[in-house]
Amino acid sequence: MSDEQKITGKMEVAGITGPLWAAAWLFTVGYAQLSFGKGFLALVLWPYYLGQLLRGAGAG
Repeated sequence: MSDEQKITGKMEVAGITGPLWAAAWLFTVGYAQLSFGKGFLALVLWPYYLGQLLRGAGAG
């Protein structure tokens, strides 16, 4: 008997939505002409708070 285990399945790619969102987010930060510090905070903190808000809205 063989100890090998074969896993079969299909791997799906999430699509274009994530990269498109990231490109649009970077464009928005540049368009708003934010300084480096404010741009960094916008890239790090705003998605977190947006996720918390959306997670809370869906849990009701």
